[in-house]
Amino acid sequence: RLGFEAPTLVQAQAIPVILSGRHVSSFVLVVLRSLIGECTRLVNAETGSGKTIAYLAPIIHYLQGYNPRIERSHGTFGMFYAFNGMRICAYRFSLVLVPTRELCLQVYEILQKLLHRFHWIVPGYVMGGENRNKEKARLRKGISILIATPGRLLDHLKNTSSFVHTNLRWIIFDEADRILELGFGKDIEEILDLLGSRANESVEKGKSSEFQRQNLLLSATLNEKVNHLSKISLENPVMIGLDNMKMQPDSSVNQTGSLGSDVDEDLDYSIKSVNSSSGDYRLPAQLVQRFVKVPCGSRLAVLLSILKHLFEREASQKVVVFFSTCDAVDFHYMLLSEFQWSPYSQFEEELKQMFLKCKTFRLHGNMKQEDRRTTFSAFKTEKSALLVSTDVAARGLDFPKVRCIIQYDSPGEASEYVHRVGRTARLGERGESLLFLQPIEVDYLQDLEKHGVSLTEYPLLKIIDSFPLHSQMHRVKKFVSLESHPWVVSLQRELESYISAEPKIKKQAKDAFCSWVRAYTAHRGDLKQIFMVKKLHLGHVAKSFALREQPSLVGKTFQNQSKKRKRDLKQKQKGLFKKRKVASKT
Repeated sequence: RLGFEAPTLVQAQAIPVILSGRHVSSFVLVVLRSLIGECTRLVNAETGSGKTIAYLAPIIHYLQGYNPRIERSHGTFGMFYAFNGMRICAYRFSLVLVPTRELCLQVYEILQKLLHRFHWIVPGYVMGGENRNKEKARLRKGISILIATPGRLLDHLKNTSSFVHTNLRWIIFDEADRILELGFGKDIEEILDLLGSRANESVEKGKSSEFQRQNLLLSATLNEKVNHLSKISLENPVMIGLDNMKMQPDSSVNQTGSLGSDVDEDLDYSIKSVNSSSGDYRLPAQLVQRFVKVPCGSRLAVLLSILKHLFEREASQKVVVFFSTCDAVDFHYMLLSEFQWSPYSQFEEELKQMFLKCKTFRLHGNMKQEDRRTTFSAFKTEKSALLVSTDVAARGLDFPKVRCIIQYDSPGEASEYVHRVGRTARLGERGESLLFLQPIEVDYLQDLEKHGVSLTEYPLLKIIDSFPLHSQMHRVKKFVSLESHPWVVSLQRELESYISAEPKIKKQAKDAFCSWVRAYTAHRGDLKQIFMVKKLHLGHVAKSFALREQPSLVGKTFQNQSKKRKRDLKQKQKGLFKKRKVASKT
């Protein structure tokens, strides 16, 4: 029913290990977005490889097999007792932790589909933005498999007395690295303490426990933060990863069987095999990865041109464009939804039409929960649509039939690049990705190559030349620069006129400009040498938001901060010189 005729490679690797379940005090780790195992298991897999089903299916297999059947009235994470007080059966339940509300809803939807034959197993979710009292009522009635975001789960663990978790069997950290990057590290440690799932605590409890709790850490990328989480929640962890070989449908059953027989051998691996600093990231072979080098002042015109080309080339497709800030998402959403222009006539105003003839959606963390839910559901069901988003859509979300990912603003860390492009080319389908870079940022390609990610250049001029301007194709094929191309010049001029004439969107453009500059300064570590604010021309940055003038407040603030830093540095140097002078005299 879900389209899986044979297991994907990661499912074939993970499911037998999970089903092998050990009921002793040893530990196994899982990091992938897919497994099980204080028996824990660390699984690292490419995006779009069916990882969610890889950990949900075995859990459901266990729960549906209990006799007598589990019932909702038994309570959340509770035990079933007979009327005379004698314990009849200890039911085991699971908890799935996810970083974002959208991923929470997605896992819940998949879980509902998997449970259509097992109506007595009750799924549920708790997350920020929802009515807490309604969640409390659902927890009181009982939930067999709970999906939660860390903040709201911690709230219920502390304040909801009816939330019983005595017999918790599985804890799954889906997109574990993203959970930690979003600042939930302390919350996770507190959750583990409240659930009694610290590695050392679990060893002591495991000696007397009737069953072994299994912790699963799941991610498409592995890093030091994930390793730290594994240390505090797991012992003797094992990594399940993917090799370079592709799984053939005909051999899937045999492969699954062989993996099942090698489970004990797999458990001997150590998490030390994870090399997060320089290791290669696994991306689907059918993903075509490209970059486009665009001068800062022409970025907006080029983005609109590429989007127009994509939707005219293939009307029925989905495209996701990633931005660095919420303000940038709001500005581009408003622009793309309303901008009208007709390049075929210079004079007739009535011939103007929508520049992009597709439905446009937006998604970011500052939106109301109901709006986020509506966007998430609508974009999934549309056959042809454009989504502009921050990185809130970069992790784990499965949007069917997404053909192209455009990273308009740099993702920063290579792992973020991998997660963004992972929204396309899922489960064997083809996909494209396009990374925008300014000429001063091309060294970022070398940083990606260190992780085994190589990109080819996008044929931008060929695309630009294909657009007719005022009913005539461009006769001259070579221009001094992209900025001087007639199509780019004409489109940029029209964009600036449109922004100037609309006060509301002009204000949005200024806010987006302001937040973009702040975000650009936030790059960390070695990336600061690539994305250097000092090399930016703020006037050209303003042009990329179709502003004819650089917003003075932002420019002055930025300049004043730079001058203040220089003054402070000089004062420190003078003070140090005076101290040395005094010391030499004494």
